[in-house]
Amino acid sequence: MNIINPSNGRIIENLKEDDLNSVHKKLVHLRATQKVWSTRTVKERLAVIEKFGELVKQNREELAQILTSETGKPIRQARGEVMGSLNRITHLKSIAEKWLSEEQIVKEGGTLESIRYEPLGVIANISAWNFPYNVGYNVFLYALVAGNGVFYKPSEYATMTGLKFKTLLEEAGLPEGLFEVVIGKGDVGQLLLEEDIDGYFFTGSYKTGVHIAKEVASKLVPVQLELGGKDPLYVMDDVPDIKVAAANAAEGAFYNNGQSCCAVERLYVHEKIYDEFVSYFVDEVKGYMVGDPLQENTFIGPLTREPQIQVIIDQVKDAVDKGAQLVLGGDRVEGSGYYMAPTILTNVNHDMDVMRDESFGPIIGIQKVASDEEALELMNDTEYGLTAAAFSVNEARANNLLEKVNVGTVYWNCCDRVSPFVPWSGRKNSGLGATLSYMGIRAFTQPKAYHIRK
Repeated sequence: MNIINPSNGRIIENLKEDDLNSVHKKLVHLRATQKVWSTRTVKERLAVIEKFGELVKQNREELAQILTSETGKPIRQARGEVMGSLNRITHLKSIAEKWLSEEQIVKEGGTLESIRYEPLGVIANISAWNFPYNVGYNVFLYALVAGNGVFYKPSEYATMTGLKFKTLLEEAGLPEGLFEVVIGKGDVGQLLLEEDIDGYFFTGSYKTGVHIAKEVASKLVPVQLELGGKDPLYVMDDVPDIKVAAANAAEGAFYNNGQSCCAVERLYVHEKIYDEFVSYFVDEVKGYMVGDPLQENTFIGPLTREPQIQVIIDQVKDAVDKGAQLVLGGDRVEGSGYYMAPTILTNVNHDMDVMRDESFGPIIGIQKVASDEEALELMNDTEYGLTAAAFSVNEARANNLLEKVNVGTVYWNCCDRVSPFVPWSGRKNSGLGATLSYMGIRAFTQPKAYHIRK
């Protein structure tokens, strides 16, 4: 399997893909190693994960360079992900022992009752390329601390990063074979669905998520799906500084080239400030440096997947044909690499693909609304339900809207962020189940009830 640098289209590595035989051998090894790992205390498991975090810090520049080379993520953003994702370890250190400990439910009387939380066993983590540290840690660090073995299938676009996870985890003291990496594309991922595995945790597209759920349904094992989004942001007319609001909204839309599950993909702006907001927004995006992701001042690098360029170009054509105004960008950047110009469309509506279908790239549609009620109706007019945001000086007004949006996460005066201390979950086509928070620890366990009569 060739690993391609999206900034120039060159092959940077060639890796041997797994097959049925190698996958099965790894699973046998995982089963044996997990049984030993599960007997270790939570504190002992945490010590290994803490050491892993220290090794990540020590190797942060190398790790960021690898991430940039295979995904095209601008180097400053790559460093930010490598280091920022370590807050998952901080979170685990603070609460893992509490939520994995035995709970005494009935402490008096003839029969004592308690709950113990046992690991699932061996879980499959089929992960994503856009934030491999964040979305990977959400699953495999929590699974390991809970006593599981992990079959990690990185995206073919972030495989070198996945292999570094294995190297550093084992250097930190994780038993060899407890974290196995499966190398390959979708056909290799399919092999995991056919193996006897105790849980499936996937991050990726809705289409693939549905396929996974159907394929493993007869096994009756836990399945969690973190899928896509078409996340809205509504800018109310009472924002104290329209220019600041525009800058924050632009970053939410274009950070990581818009290749984020919770990126702002739909913008609604109150008609009283619409023209001024759009002017500031366009000026902000015009200031983004597009270019070599290894350059320190680059904000927009190449897309990770070349086919996504055509998806965005098709959305532009569909919108313009239906009456939208193309204000900025709209086409591929000439030269080598998978570059798409940052693109802004105005005069959009929900008849257009750009306001309904996931874009996953540097494009945004901005729609004018006359009221909070109209904004709410539009925000809920989607098959997705990951996040939604509102910018307003008035907390009560913002909350009145956000509590009625059918999503797993809401933001007031911020957007496009994830915290390990609260659950990360989607509704409708955005997913099933929750990672992070105490829920994300318990997700990798199965309860056993004890009735003790002495």
